[in-house]
Amino acid sequence: MSTPIIHPNWARPAINMVEGYSLEMTAKDIESLREAAPGIAPETPIAVTFLPGEAFEARIAAARLVRELGFEPMPHFSARRIVSEDEFREYLKAVTKEAGVKRCFVIAGDPSEPEGPFADSSALIATGAFEDAGITAIGIGGHPEGHPNMSDEECWSVLQTKCDEIEKRGMAPLIVTQFAFDAGAVLSWLAELRKRGLSAPVRLGIPGPAGIKTLMRFAARCGVGASASVLTKYGISITKLIGTAGPDKLVDQIEKGLTEEHGAVRLHFYPFGGLTKTVGWINDYAKSH
Repeated sequence: MSTPIIHPNWARPAINMVEGYSLEMTAKDIESLREAAPGIAPETPIAVTFLPGEAFEARIAAARLVRELGFEPMPHFSARRIVSEDEFREYLKAVTKEAGVKRCFVIAGDPSEPEGPFADSSALIATGAFEDAGITAIGIGGHPEGHPNMSDEECWSVLQTKCDEIEKRGMAPLIVTQFAFDAGAVLSWLAELRKRGLSAPVRLGIPGPAGIKTLMRFAARCGVGASASVLTKYGISITKLIGTAGPDKLVDQIEKGLTEEHGAVRLHFYPFGGLTKTVGWINDYAKSH
């Protein structure tokens, strides 16, 4: 069974490091997306997160707007936050019907105990609902700095199993990583990924420009390494946590370190400072590179 092509751009090297980027938004970011839309490249994949406290109707509306604006919606499915299989299938049916969704992103989610029948993202994939709904690509998480609840070897094993299962079901796996400040850790993880024979395309998580305190807050929440030496390389001084910081140095370091052996790579931006600011940074970077 052949694996679907996620996007034709994956078949060739990027013109610059930000070409073919993807973005992330929440259901509350609808107006921000409208504001940022003129600067976003057509057909850009935009992930719609699955946060607690947001109604399914709001997530569906966000995915629908992404499609209406000419972009590619990729809704998240947080396994442990889904309370029933009916809820899961109804949400999947709604986003495919109303927003033309062809790509989804599956995660286990934050709760330590599932709120319904799904203990992890593999359980969602195993239902067969995604391929039945016409989904062609499934995004799964990658963790360059490790996972708080799994050993490194367990992480690799789970990632391999998910990629194999997705391909077996006739869909394309796409690995999207947690954001990081450390280019060295990201490149080492990517090299190990390829060494282990995992050839799925990878989107490397990049923090969009934001206030330094905001970046530190998200780093603490997500378990992202933020030692003094790493932050200095990124461009942040721990003695001066004021102002904003952008990912210029991080993206430059990743670009310099990438080789053909790292395989297909694009960037995924987490707009912690807002969509408009992140899109502006991306366009400025593209113009100067």
